[in-house]
Amino acid sequence: MRNILKCLSVLLPITILSACDNGEISESNTPKKIPAQTVEQKIEKEQAVTPIASKVSEPVLSGEALYTSDKAPDSMLYDKPQQVIDGVWSAIGSPAPSRYENSGHNNNLSFVITSDGVLVVNAGASYLLAEALHTEIKKITDQPVKYVVLENGQGHAMLGSNYWQEQGVTVIAHTGAAREIEEKGAAVLDREKKSIREKAEGTVVVMPDETFEHKKIIEMGGLRIELLHLGPTHSPGDIVVWLPEKQLVISGDMAFHQRMLPLFEYTDTAAWLKTWDKFAALDAKYVIPGHGGPTNMAEVTRYTKDYLIYLREKVGELIENGDSLLEAYDIDQSAYMHLPTAEFLSKRNAGQVFQTMEFE
Repeated sequence: MRNILKCLSVLLPITILSACDNGEISESNTPKKIPAQTVEQKIEKEQAVTPIASKVSEPVLSGEALYTSDKAPDSMLYDKPQQVIDGVWSAIGSPAPSRYENSGHNNNLSFVITSDGVLVVNAGASYLLAEALHTEIKKITDQPVKYVVLENGQGHAMLGSNYWQEQGVTVIAHTGAAREIEEKGAAVLDREKKSIREKAEGTVVVMPDETFEHKKIIEMGGLRIELLHLGPTHSPGDIVVWLPEKQLVISGDMAFHQRMLPLFEYTDTAAWLKTWDKFAALDAKYVIPGHGGPTNMAEVTRYTKDYLIYLREKVGELIENGDSLLEAYDIDQSAYMHLPTAEFLSKRNAGQVFQTMEFE
């Protein structure tokens, strides 16, 4: 069944790489292992038939399979790393919330390989999950991991940090993410222990080694890696990792697709939309979002910016008409209900937007 699911992934638009595809890794500093077609090659092939921007995302899994599936049963990882473009890899997380079955691997754990070391984006949701990711990295390259960058202060981004620090790796985060870890880290770990039970063994909350406010540049092996805090988005301390020479952005929770984005009580959707303009100005060719397979700007725009605009417009109409919060829960979100997590996030999102827009 696992092989069938992997083969089916070729039917999805520039999303998860199929294990049935073949190709060759050309990065000079990357040892040749199992050949794999890159997302870049898939994009170019698909462009010859259908423009990327016209592709429509569909959920990888739904129903019970969403919560019980595991694409890498021999690993703590939900799925093993795939090559996105030369030198950039990502282990795509489950579209479901953190569960015992997915070991808490429900976000993307990405890494950049250079001739002077490896930079990892997201520490993972536990000590053991971080260790599992490191095991896979060492199968791909002999280069040491030098940095781990946290996309924000959420559990699946930061709880594996103590594993990496034990390896002598420098953990970096935005100051807002560091504050969230300090204030909420213990409670987040308690919840994760209830979810993944013994798989959380060895996990302790630690603070990042370095923090930054707006921008941090890392030069590795001749590659420029920009860590950017563009403004308020999904949660405190959200950053993106921009590789200008490769035209690729690891967007973290700035951008969503293949999974409905969640809105929290502290999420400012108006500010998020303003921040989006700075994100779009990067003009990225490739996007590795926080959740879902590698894609392009058209896809994440549709399922992030356009979704936020739609909700705000519909809520604005309700407020103008003097309607209440109850009417907000009935906003038609059918265009997005195919997304995993939409069943329990759609009404909450509408209600959250209503409660914040009442006071704008």
